[in-house]
Amino acid sequence: MTTFLSGGTGTPKLLTGADAAFDPGSTTVVANTGDDVELGGHLVCPDVDTVLFLWADLLDRETWWGIEDDTAETHDHLREMAEAAGLSTGPRYLPAAEQTAGRRLARWRRFSAVGEFMHIGDYDRAVHLTRTGLIDEGHTLTEAIDALCDALGVERTLLPMSDDPVASIVHTPEGPQHFQEWWVARGGDPPVESVEFRGAEDAAPTAAVRDALDDPVVIGPSNPVTSIGPMAAVDGFREALDSTPVVAVSPFVDDEVFSGPAATLMDATGYEPSTAGVA
Repeated sequence: MTTFLSGGTGTPKLLTGADAAFDPGSTTVVANTGDDVELGGHLVCPDVDTVLFLWADLLDRETWWGIEDDTAETHDHLREMAEAAGLSTGPRYLPAAEQTAGRRLARWRRFSAVGEFMHIGDYDRAVHLTRTGLIDEGHTLTEAIDALCDALGVERTLLPMSDDPVASIVHTPEGPQHFQEWWVARGGDPPVESVEFRGAEDAAPTAAVRDALDDPVVIGPSNPVTSIGPMAAVDGFREALDSTPVVAVSPFVDDEVFSGPAATLMDATGYEPSTAGVA
């Protein structure tokens, strides 16, 4: 058995070739959930879903997120309606009191549907709504993802890093921003002062994740700060890695990053943005 730690698009790209070296039936992926958001009342899990869609042979491999050839009629209508009403289509956080009310798993990352700043396809939205509905019925995130795997014909093991809320918050001179606001809506433009994994101190890996971390682990070429960092911040996760064989695949070639904001975030958090810094 082998366990991959995954986030963003780097590790899913590695997974496309991993079947040549690893038995698919003996491969587990533990996915980052620090990037998750609640958008218009439904829970969006980008890093989980990229692997889910990859294994279901649905992934849009041009963008490495979302579903290939998905329509986006609801998203387009939401944008048009906001613009017609003179409302901003940028990220619209729910009020502070609402960030810790209601669905516990979505704490500190609740956004209004007005303008829908993230592109959500129609089929993609059905996945989010099904997951959210299962959670509202009392299922854990792990159980909801397992049900989605069944629905999409995925016969592999895909686990969220925790069933507890952890939110990746980027602190900037303009104030704190959830990672999706900072990267998706603003293109990583505000300078980064620090990165916080809010809730990690009260989160725990599930029993399934703990079991998976007993096996040899491959840390994929994902963003070391906001893809792998939230996992390492969860109590007991780093300690589990200390007691099992671990191989890390760098998202850099020397000091050149393949894609995404890894270099910016590593530099801002005190690490050399290079393969040496990853090590």
